[in-house]
Amino acid sequence: MTTSTPKQSGYYFPAEFAPHVATWLSWPHKEASWPGKIHTIFPYYAQFVKELTKGELVRINVADETMKQFAIAHLQTADVDLNKVEFFFHPTNDAWCRDHGPAFLINPNAVQKKVIVDWGYNAWGGKYPPFDLDDVIPTLIGKHYNLPVFHPGIVMEGGSVEFNGNGTLMTSTACLLNPNRNPHLTQKNIEQYLLSYYGVEQILWIDEGIVGDDTDGHIDDTVRFVNEDTVLTVIEENKNDDNYELLQHNLKQLKQMRLINGKQLNIAELPMPDELVYEDQRLPCSYANFYIANKSVIVPTFRCSKDEKALQIIQQCFPAREVVGIDSTDIIWGLGSFHCLSQQEPEV
Repeated sequence: MTTSTPKQSGYYFPAEFAPHVATWLSWPHKEASWPGKIHTIFPYYAQFVKELTKGELVRINVADETMKQFAIAHLQTADVDLNKVEFFFHPTNDAWCRDHGPAFLINPNAVQKKVIVDWGYNAWGGKYPPFDLDDVIPTLIGKHYNLPVFHPGIVMEGGSVEFNGNGTLMTSTACLLNPNRNPHLTQKNIEQYLLSYYGVEQILWIDEGIVGDDTDGHIDDTVRFVNEDTVLTVIEENKNDDNYELLQHNLKQLKQMRLINGKQLNIAELPMPDELVYEDQRLPCSYANFYIANKSVIVPTFRCSKDEKALQIIQQCFPAREVVGIDSTDIIWGLGSFHCLSQQEPEV
């Protein structure tokens, strides 16, 4: 591997709304992530895969042939086009491919047009050991495709960063400055890693995550770029809700931000779903945890009266794609949804 950084070699991380070759997933199998109800998530998960295959390949990490056959059975039940699904024998600890999957960077002008960054992964600050299998997934994928793999040597999760595809990365202090990630690094140090290894020019910071989010405030539950200068951000309408002040604080910060060209952000507001509590735990339900696929935008819904309004707002932001809601009430018991479960592989 060269000693230069991806940025020095002209690589950058494209926005999620740029064209994909594929979406990467890691098949869910960890009972402890959905205690007592993992069996309930597979129909919805298979529906997610089916929606993805309408516009791109789906590449799924599985432990072995047994898990592959189990997955195929669920996908066949959902009538998924298996010609669009590829399986890889890459054992994982858990299903959250956004955070342990490969960060693909591209440089259309290079001989090697695509590279992978393999950030360190410690299961959100060491909360859910073991995580050794998840930590090596990007390198395994790099080996399979014979792609160069960069190792920055610090902890970073895909759900903690959001990109506009034009030089700007947004993240949260709640997560990246948490001492359970990289306690030896200052905010400025972390910015330098982000600039160098994601190939961006500017880092924008909000402070807060939502209540119940065990990732310490991933941005993919709060603020999402829908194009180069527009974000969707979640707002809590109930002033007595614990999320109200946190999300108002983020909104205020967003209004003060300027992009590289000096422009203000266009801000569209998305409601928060009603509070969902399971076994005394508030679940991190958020309509912002949508996934932008080639043909559609797949949005978690929560059997809530606000589902339809949220889908309509997101549809207005993506006129060229179909917005599809998939019930995430059981999936969210694992404390994440469709964006947390997936990682895009860009087209070059």
